[in-house]
Amino acid sequence: MSMPQSKVTEELPGLTPRQKTSIVSSSRATKTTLLAFAALVITFFARGQLWHCIQSSSINTAKVDLCPQAPELTPVKNNVLWEKLTENYGTEAFRLKAVDWLSGAIQIPTESYDQMDPVGVDPRWEKFAAFHDYLAKAFPLVHSTLELTKVNTYGLIFVWKGSDTTLKPLLLAAHQDVVPVEPTTYDSWAHPPFSGHFDGKLIWGRGSLDDKSGLIGILSAMETMLANGYQPARTVVLASGFDEESGGTYGAQTLATELLEMFGENGYAMLLDEGAGYGEQYGQVIATPGTAEKGTVDVMIEVTTPGGHSSLPPPHTSIGLLAEFLVAIEKNPFDVHLARGSPIYKNYQCVARHAPAVPNALRKNIIDAEHSETALRSAEKELFRDGRIKNLVGTTQAIDLVHGGVKVNALPERGYAVINHRISVESSLAVTLDHDATLVKSLAQEYNLSYAAFDADMDGDVNAPGRGKVTLSKAFGSGLEPAPITPTGEDAGPYRLLSGSIKAAYNSHRGISGNEHIVVSPGMMSGNTGGSLVWNEVLADERDADTKFYWKLTPHIFRYGHTDGAVGGTLLPGVHTVNEAMPASNFVEIIRFFTVLILNADESVLV
Repeated sequence: MSMPQSKVTEELPGLTPRQKTSIVSSSRATKTTLLAFAALVITFFARGQLWHCIQSSSINTAKVDLCPQAPELTPVKNNVLWEKLTENYGTEAFRLKAVDWLSGAIQIPTESYDQMDPVGVDPRWEKFAAFHDYLAKAFPLVHSTLELTKVNTYGLIFVWKGSDTTLKPLLLAAHQDVVPVEPTTYDSWAHPPFSGHFDGKLIWGRGSLDDKSGLIGILSAMETMLANGYQPARTVVLASGFDEESGGTYGAQTLATELLEMFGENGYAMLLDEGAGYGEQYGQVIATPGTAEKGTVDVMIEVTTPGGHSSLPPPHTSIGLLAEFLVAIEKNPFDVHLARGSPIYKNYQCVARHAPAVPNALRKNIIDAEHSETALRSAEKELFRDGRIKNLVGTTQAIDLVHGGVKVNALPERGYAVINHRISVESSLAVTLDHDATLVKSLAQEYNLSYAAFDADMDGDVNAPGRGKVTLSKAFGSGLEPAPITPTGEDAGPYRLLSGSIKAAYNSHRGISGNEHIVVSPGMMSGNTGGSLVWNEVLADERDADTKFYWKLTPHIFRYGHTDGAVGGTLLPGVHTVNEAMPASNFVEIIRFFTVLILNADESVLV
């Protein structure tokens, strides 16, 4: 005999008989529970907590700790001063004072050019004397309190001596010079490029972004701190070159020697130079201090053939042959792969961990990439759809200069081009040069040309006279290897100091607190093209060894400017072009940043 269904239900283990009254009660309880859960979800979403809980759960499941974050770092010993300065920086009076400081600096043109004779020979350097006069007038306490050393006349090293000489100094850097303004573009500027015009929101002019805002930001922070009686425990050094935009030949290189002599090899706790800032990536504000720097080399490819009258041309002139080589180079770019541990890989780990708008498939691949080659290649494929990311990762090649011929009815006896390479942090100078030499060798043999690559003759099979020759050489100096990668692990004190200070400045400027508003991630700029000390674009043979001096000062080198809108290492709009302008609010935030960094450095263990 079958048992009634109700009887079965009642006798199943763990179940209790249902009563009619409990149905109503259960329904109400369920609705109440659902409403409560919905309210909780809304609250969590509003606070951004649910997102972080979900991500934390995913990361724990994947058994990887992606992008660990240092907490917001505010001074303890100097908390009273920090609170006082925080309040002061938020006033309209201080904003206008800050505007005056930067505007006055912009009004003194300090352009540097690629071709300039040494200091004392080229009169164009003399304008920096007027700039120094302005600095002395604008920042009297800095000049009367700090020890100032002038290197090669216009290089500046300010030393703010700390009370504890056992602490390694904090080294800050920013440059005085700006890129030239093309005269034909003057009418394209909303306000004259050296006016320093303030429209109530923006401070206009050349150098407002690159890099007078950095230099004046540091000096403004120091001047304000001195006015409030601050004496650092840790020595602070400010180094400022005057020819960064033209390669650092007379400024940064000579500063390097002096800085090395002052405190010795590995004598500085950390070095902060100009670089990237912060911006929104996939719905999360992320700061990306540069922790690595590509190498660079300029390769000249030169084709020489016999001349003659244009009425009796050979199948290929020097220019035609040169074109064949250039086409081959562009058709054979360097292999590019995303490597675990590289700055860009780490940056996208941070994006995957903290940014809410990352596509789910990409997020999963980035998380799984730590242990899966398939996931790493899938993440690479998706990220490299954006050519900018691919260029940040790999060694690039850009044909930037080309020349050939002297007259329309004369066969060109010589044609040449210069290729600029930015060398991946995963590669080397030797690998880059070998790539070019291999391509040239193959084509040279095809066209029956003799050839030489980087001073090593590699003649083809046939040595018929008059056939022509192709030569590869380094156009400007011997190149520069990629820089050492700065430590960013959880035990890297300088990186944690920088990260916590970035968060403190960001929060202070907005009157908020907490660790989730801005994420700090290792990053990398698009090339070694800016920077007062560590980024030198053109290096002569006899000066290559000097570049290593900056690497000898400290292993903790960061390129960061705390500028708003610099997304993932990209340059800000207006840099090196018309209508360069700095928001006054952002400039005040830059001053906050340098203030809290100096205060926090006093209280941090930096080893």
